[in-house]
Amino acid sequence: MADRSLRGMRLGAQSLQSEEGVTFSPRVSHTYLCATCERETVMVFSADAEAPDEWECRFCSQTATRLVDSKPVVVDHSDEKVARTHWDMLLERRTRPELEELLEERLTVLRERRGSHKVGA
Repeated sequence: MADRSLRGMRLGAQSLQSEEGVTFSPRVSHTYLCATCERETVMVFSADAEAPDEWECRFCSQTATRLVDSKPVVVDHSDEKVARTHWDMLLERRTRPELEELLEERLTVLRERRGSHKVGA
């Protein structure tokens, strides 16, 4: 038992497991070309995983495009939604003349509350 002791071993420093009998999943390399800095980034993915068409360039942090047969893949961004602002959503519900009328009504209420109602302004 004394020959199997862990005397002098630092906790967490080394794994006591071996890679014996472990089979790794197949891997595939994909190359990405950055249009900004024109450098290539090689990424390794599992063979079962679907590689994304775009990846962040590790040199300049811009978007790099995957190369297939030494040519960049054409990425279709037409289905992406454009972020709508509060103003855009408001204009979907009301027209500009309606908004002008509502604004005038609210301004009138505020002016009357303050006692500085302006006639003809």
